[in-house]
Amino acid sequence: MTGTPVGGRVAKADNPLRCAILISGAGSGMQALVKAQQQDNLLHQTVVVLSNRSEAGGIQLAHQLGVEVEVVLPPKGAENTRVAHEQAIMEVLERHDIEFVVLSGYMRLLSPNFLSTWGGRIVNIHPSYLPHFPGAHAHRDVIASGAKLTGCTVHMVDEGMDTGAVLAQETVPVLNGDDEISLSNRVKVEEHRLYPKVLNWIAQGYVTMKSGRVHVDVPQSPQND
Repeated sequence: MTGTPVGGRVAKADNPLRCAILISGAGSGMQALVKAQQQDNLLHQTVVVLSNRSEAGGIQLAHQLGVEVEVVLPPKGAENTRVAHEQAIMEVLERHDIEFVVLSGYMRLLSPNFLSTWGGRIVNIHPSYLPHFPGAHAHRDVIASGAKLTGCTVHMVDEGMDTGAVLAQETVPVLNGDDEISLSNRVKVEEHRLYPKVLNWIAQGYVTMKSGRVHVDVPQSPQND
């Protein structure tokens, strides 16, 4: 194993990687991830769920799972609303001793200001096989294109729209008669399998940064593959 673990350290069963999940909506991905953490022998733990929307459905799901929730709304009247909002989020992360940030349906691009502190310690899962169909309407765009194959991608977060280094991907066929809902439901099955697995790779130190590049070096039979 070479390079610096992107999680900052190699986690242990009695000292899992402390994660925050950022959400904006229904929270099904967050729910699946937290359930996997609670039911399986994983080396990462969700300490807090943050939402930028007070009406996000995922808030109630997090409460039901026993996870602390913080709602951090963009402040009104701030000279630079985006910077002020992200500063409030970073204060929550610091207060909870967060080591790693997990985006799950978080619908805001993170600024260079945020990434100057947290860059290299944030992942996202996107519902397409990147670099194909980035952006907020992946399933609509897949169907409109006539593509026969899509998938999901776990990637590091940078300043671009779904442009960070790819850590892992799964493919999903597009079936005749698919609409956005049916395709989304099948992709979510793979998302819910892939995300906790990749986060475990990160917690185990298999995802590293060396000379400014991300490397994924997973043994053939890693724990909880």
